[in-house]
Amino acid sequence: MAAGGAATWPLVARAQQGERMRRIGVLMHLPADDLEGQARFTAFLQGLQQLGWTDGRNVRIETRWGASDAERMRRDAAELVVLAPDVILASTTPAMSALQQATRTIPIVFSNIADPVGAGFVETLARPGGNATGFTVFEYGISVKWLELLKEIAPRVTRAAVIRDAANPSGIGQFAVIQSVAPSFGVGLSPVVARDGGDIERAVTAFARSPNGGLIVLGTSWGAVHSDLIVMLAARHRLPAVYPFRYFGIGGGLISYGPVSTDQYRQAAGYVDRILKGEKPADLPVQAPTKYELVINLKTAKALGLEVPATLLARADEVIE
Repeated sequence: MAAGGAATWPLVARAQQGERMRRIGVLMHLPADDLEGQARFTAFLQGLQQLGWTDGRNVRIETRWGASDAERMRRDAAELVVLAPDVILASTTPAMSALQQATRTIPIVFSNIADPVGAGFVETLARPGGNATGFTVFEYGISVKWLELLKEIAPRVTRAAVIRDAANPSGIGQFAVIQSVAPSFGVGLSPVVARDGGDIERAVTAFARSPNGGLIVLGTSWGAVHSDLIVMLAARHRLPAVYPFRYFGIGGGLISYGPVSTDQYRQAAGYVDRILKGEKPADLPVQAPTKYELVINLKTAKALGLEVPATLLARADEVIE
């Protein structure tokens, strides 16, 4: 038996040495020094590691950080495609749009996409059909929940500025849902279609000149880039605000409700693993989030003079004091 094992060992060793290094491209939409971007990227790496993929050992990971700049992401997407990776991770709609322009053949796994069918990334959620699949961030209907939470935590609000990205079509869908229900909540809406931080500051400052106002930040990648600015403006003008992700609440935002963003990147690692093992994106259904979290920042509520209802506190997944 020992002799037989010794005889076969060189064959096994040669086979292992002959395994080609796989290559994964990653296009993140946030700046490289952004804490939320790093948390999402780390979750992806951890997911890969749990499935046996380690950067530098059996896979090489090429990462680009687009910093929410459309032209830069187009260049980054083109660079990644030239490297001919086995699969690419696309973080959010702008990154996916850039990659779709660059390739229709390299497999892509996307995360944090609001409407992949409407954006033309896949044919249907159940049967994507092309070279891409992945994970949606939420249904447009979640927008109703944001307005509901704003009225619950700040009942006096009768006006809401809704901040969205001018270049992201998913913001249009989210705003349309809020618009359809706002009259039933007794709230008038003021859309803020911003292209940069200066646009936000001017619009929020003008909006805050009248009383009983609040903010709703829609769930687009652009909001993540300007999260610190938006939270600061809400505090400066004493505006109750509802946000789509936990990191706004951690950063001083009043209340947030949305999916656990890092979960999508761990799950994306699972789809990358399956593609590396031979499955096709066209056959992997697009998946929706399974866990949402409600975060309330009591320190911010006190600064705004708001008393958070006990029923709302009881529903919170995290309370920051």
